Amino acid sequence: MARRIVRALLDSPLPQLDRLFDYSVPEELRDEVRPGVRLRVPLRSAGRMIDAFAVEVAEEDDAARTLSDVETVVSSAEVLPPCLYDLARRVADRAAGSASDVIRLVVPKRQVRVEKAWLAAGGPSIAGEDLPDGVAERAETLLHVFPGLAEALQGGGRVALEAIPRVHEDGLPEWCRTLAAAATKTLSGGASAILVVPDHRDLDLVVSALDGFVPRETVARLDARQSGPDRYRAFLRTLQDAPCIVVGNRSAVYAPVQAGMIALWDDGDGLLAEPLAPYVHARDAALQRQEKEGSALILAGHTRTTDVERLVETGWVKAVTAERRVLPRVVLDSVVDLDRRGQRLPSRAFLTAREAAAEGPVLVQVARPGFSPTLVCATCRAPARCTSCGGPLGAAHRGAVPVCGWCGRLARSWACGSCGGDTVRLAASGSERTAEELGRAFPGVRVIVADGTHPVPRVDARPSLVVATRGAEPIAEGGYRAVVLLDGVRMLQAPELRIGESCLRWWSNAAALAAPGAPVHLVGVDGPVARALATWNQAGYARAELRERAPLRMPPTVRVAQVDGSEAGVRRALDAVAEVGLPPDAVLGPLPREGDEDGRHRALIRFPYADGLRVAAALRAAVVSEATGRRRGRGRSTRTTLSVRLDPLEPDL
Repeated sequence: MARRIVRALLDSPLPQLDRLFDYSVPEELRDEVRPGVRLRVPLRSAGRMIDAFAVEVAEEDDAARTLSDVETVVSSAEVLPPCLYDLARRVADRAAGSASDVIRLVVPKRQVRVEKAWLAAGGPSIAGEDLPDGVAERAETLLHVFPGLAEALQGGGRVALEAIPRVHEDGLPEWCRTLAAAATKTLSGGASAILVVPDHRDLDLVVSALDGFVPRETVARLDARQSGPDRYRAFLRTLQDAPCIVVGNRSAVYAPVQAGMIALWDDGDGLLAEPLAPYVHARDAALQRQEKEGSALILAGHTRTTDVERLVETGWVKAVTAERRVLPRVVLDSVVDLDRRGQRLPSRAFLTAREAAAEGPVLVQVARPGFSPTLVCATCRAPARCTSCGGPLGAAHRGAVPVCGWCGRLARSWACGSCGGDTVRLAASGSERTAEELGRAFPGVRVIVADGTHPVPRVDARPSLVVATRGAEPIAEGGYRAVVLLDGVRMLQAPELRIGESCLRWWSNAAALAAPGAPVHLVGVDGPVARALATWNQAGYARAELRERAPLRMPPTVRVAQVDGSEAGVRRALDAVAEVGLPPDAVLGPLPREGDEDGRHRALIRFPYADGLRVAAALRAAVVSEATGRRRGRGRSTRTTLSVRLDPLEPDL
């Protein structure tokens, strides 16, 4: 006699449980167990109950097979539709991770009251044809500024869009209107759109731009700052058949809608890289989803990352620029020994800022927040380090007791480890110290500090000096009358593989906030990055970077896997990957991790994109083997010690 069974995905981080488990459905739950609902099922090996999602329901003739029964159905809401599970499985397999880890990023915790109200009320009725008159035509007009963009939206094309660097009088950047128009065009065709942005400031701007096109009821906002009920309510909205526009941070790329378009803004921003397992970048998830579902894909930004440029060169993505390009007026200012003279601005930039500050806001971008994030010994100029942890010492204000930037301890009786000196000297200027210095140089001008501690989303058109750290620049009404980019040399000295393209992105985003024709001064920087900014040729810089990295086999010309664990565990994982047949120089390491008290080792594996699935499968098998092997007694702990991360932004051996 046939019986009903359910194949469930357990909500567990254990790698050995990353598969579907069969359970028998009791007769009293026969009508309640459906694909996508939450379940409680027994975990026989642990003798306890565990949360799970129903993925498939089937009839089985083999009634003799011993199966455990489903304990209960937690909720009748089908929160894991098949499209979401298939996408999570696809993304996890590429990243050597677990599907449950991906789903945990997407499906919020259950909110009982919200869910009951949603089930009772049914879905909203607004669809694409209910948009206000003339909205679709206005969106079409904005899209025609970019030749080929409208056609890509209709045909499921993939484009790398160079955004227009302009701010309107209402304070909305041009890129917001472009993405809002693309989403409106998609919605008018009866499909949903997904807009993914790095942070909450970008999210607010996009929602404001959408207000000019579509009713607020059509927008589902998935924001990390939302309360639990609000986030769950927005997620449930994405489960409805009626199309909508999903706007959110990196996890919004997985929203379970029938997407006609997916758009990512500024894919080079580190906030789009998921810090939780399986560490999948939103761009890579969007590419996987687009290939699977055939939706249109827009990768937009003022700059172009090397990852996107590689896709353009292979023909997978088409480059799209405006019919008439808008180029900021960038001025390169050389600096000659400004620190010795106690200056921060060269004379030309100083005069430009003084003239512009009489008319409206002026932006001054600096590298770091605070007053003086770096101190040195006043005698020998050696960096001042904490005696407890070795972290850098900084000062909150002039004359303040030095404090460690790592452990936060006060260095009241500090002594230099090199010369024995007991006094420190300010060596770097943060946002607050720069504001203090410029306040003295520009008497009577309002000075505004914008950084992580002092968030400022917008400034008005009155004369002011806005000192902001990179990425925290406020939007100025009508644009800034001048932009001065300081600390460029210090930014470029960071020991990171992508620091050049990161600096170009920071400076380009700041330059895009300038008013039409306003000067943008880059102080003290020359070389390829400065030339790319001055000529507004970010794509050319990305191409040059790819050419330089290819002989060295550095990402993104190849894929990279980072393997961490005990020395024996890492070597077993490398032995598993060796069966794929990679070149002899594909593996770097393993080497001990510096400063790791547990004696963990790390290895890097470089491999072609064509071998990606095989390498990921081998590494995933190694992780599962390590976890199950330790449980059988091969190790002293049941904790999984082997971890794998594919395509890290900054691979480090």
